[in-house]
Amino acid sequence: MSPRAYKLGRRKAATEETRSRIIEAARRVLAAPDGVSAFTIDAVAREAGVARMTVYYQYGSKAALLEALYDDLAARGLVSSLPLVFQAPGPQAALFALIDAFSTFWAADRVITRRLRALANLDPIIEKGIRTRDHWRRGHFTRVLDGVLPTDVPPDVRSDLLETVLAATSFETFDQLAESRGDAEAARLVASLVEAQLAHVWHLTGGSAAPIGD
Repeated sequence: MSPRAYKLGRRKAATEETRSRIIEAARRVLAAPDGVSAFTIDAVAREAGVARMTVYYQYGSKAALLEALYDDLAARGLVSSLPLVFQAPGPQAALFALIDAFSTFWAADRVITRRLRALANLDPIIEKGIRTRDHWRRGHFTRVLDGVLPTDVPPDVRSDLLETVLAATSFETFDQLAESRGDAEAARLVASLVEAQLAHVWHLTGGSAAPIGD
């Protein structure tokens, strides 16, 4: 390895280590009791043990730092489980695997996710990032439900099912259930809500929309 390549490698490793420290610091600041109101670049820099300008140099803004934090949460708790969803033995199995993947994700960092969404209510840039991710979640559920439902299901029934599933599997629903019932029970209840809605669709369609492929 040439000296220049060695130096570049060490510099890249140092940059990645600094970014990781900043992300972990952001997580700790946001998890603190006053996390939403106390979340500032200065607070994150102090927690990470770096200069304020280092945080700005690495991320550019508070909104970009929060985007990176959310991406880090997803990389740890969701992204790796999605390929398994689409390897499920049938469309209905894939649907419930996807529900389980999101329930596990919501449970992993529930306080952090709740506060990220609270900050989205205060900043339109952060709000846009959250909505983009919600749109991405909609796409996954749309794809899976298209496999569950036969083509003869009326469009309005299909649309109603999608919206109900999205509401049932949202962070807000999971968080509310988990507050009173705990994470595991919340995950069970979310799956039960979807299962009940599927049964309702089978009833509405007179059995013509019975589960397929499972």
